[in-house]
Amino acid sequence: MTKYFDGSIAQLEEKVEARLSDYRFQHVRRVRDYAIQLAEANGVDPDQAEVAALVHDYAKERSDSDFIAVIKRKKMDPDLMNWGNYIWHGVVGAEMIHDELGITDSDILTAVREHTTGAGATMSKLSQVIFMADYLEVGRDFDGVQVARDITKQSLGQGVKYQIVHTLARLVKKETPIYPKSLETYNYWVRKEN
Repeated sequence: MTKYFDGSIAQLEEKVEARLSDYRFQHVRRVRDYAIQLAEANGVDPDQAEVAALVHDYAKERSDSDFIAVIKRKKMDPDLMNWGNYIWHGVVGAEMIHDELGITDSDILTAVREHTTGAGATMSKLSQVIFMADYLEVGRDFDGVQVARDITKQSLGQGVKYQIVHTLARLVKKETPIYPKSLETYNYWVRKEN
């Protein structure tokens, strides 16, 4: 039993695995492992980080129609209709996690909502851990990943700053629209001294 899920971690893993391809589930497991390490190094409850990491991509492979139905049924921000899975699987996915898995811990649900967008001053250490574990898990192999890991090992906050700066630079280079919360995250972290 875990205090964050009505069942064991093994049962939670089974429920998550049933919703994901093997490729995505292996990513989730690597994020879990990295999140536990970051949590322990940064004074975050490792059990809470484990649950958040296991569910962070729970909705990643859902259809657009599933997300749209939840946005409408829950009367969520209508602007969400202008975005897609990259935003939906966190922001809307947290609602699915709550309803389908019975996870009610507000910090876990917020960490799921923020795992692709980050947040500014309100970003909890748990959210920072999940944000960075998703970015840095051992299966990641992008230019600069080891630099990002080294920075994050020294300072979780500096890792968040590194990620949001580099992610937004990539999106700008691709001329991709940037979700407003990601811009808020960037503006907060580039001004923050850690």
